[in-house]
Amino acid sequence: MTLIQPETLVRWHRAGFRRYWRWKSRNLGGRPPISGELRALIRRMSLENALWGAPHIHGELLKLGFVVAQSTVAKYMAKKGDDPPAGQSWSTFLRNHMPHIAAIDLFVVPTIGFRLLYALVIVRLARRELVWINVTAHPTAEWIAQQITEAFPWDEAPRYLIRDRDAIYGSVVTRRLRAMGIRDKPISAGSPWQNGFAERLIGTVRRECVDHLIVLGEAHLREVLIKFVTYYNECRIHRSLNKDAPFHRAIERLGAITSRPVLGGLHHQYCRA
Repeated sequence: MTLIQPETLVRWHRAGFRRYWRWKSRNLGGRPPISGELRALIRRMSLENALWGAPHIHGELLKLGFVVAQSTVAKYMAKKGDDPPAGQSWSTFLRNHMPHIAAIDLFVVPTIGFRLLYALVIVRLARRELVWINVTAHPTAEWIAQQITEAFPWDEAPRYLIRDRDAIYGSVVTRRLRAMGIRDKPISAGSPWQNGFAERLIGTVRRECVDHLIVLGEAHLREVLIKFVTYYNECRIHRSLNKDAPFHRAIERLGAITSRPVLGGLHHQYCRA
């Protein structure tokens, strides 16, 4: 004779009770089903009143003549993250306005004498074009405002400029942007991914240039970075640009292939002569 384990008996008992309760609800008028209209009202009330909990919404429903359990109200309330966004997301903003957006950021480069130099980069998002790069040992808001002025002629200024919330972008910078017709777009606090194009560019400059050189001083770093800008814009291909450079490279089909060293042989440019 096969013995039935107590756990199996308990499981059978619970399954039978659930089946009985469903049968009772259908045939003996148990708890009435919740209409779609009431579910929509509960969700609407929870979305429109973020500070209301289930007891508050339950009380409001009772005043409106709805007889419903508080546990049911909690079940159909909108959960966190269900509410629709108030406006377009950051990725949507970038996708919709990319031809009119530029990004700016600073990064640090140590010298052979352990001094810290600050390099400023400005990049246009549409073609990943490195618009401007410069170096200083003492960055100030006035210096950054001057770099923005030199980077963009009045008829070529972008519509938006993305930056982080560093205190160095003071009122001088914001006033200069306003005067040039550029809308200031600081990223959210603690969200460097929102300035991902500039961050990615800085990583490229480090990996493909300054990490392989010993910087002697400010003039040396500026000269190196200017040469890298030429290589980056005219020669270096990007997967996001379908293997093209920021400045379009025409396909060359005729002639012998030659190479020209860039940055002392750190990179090479290949072309047909």
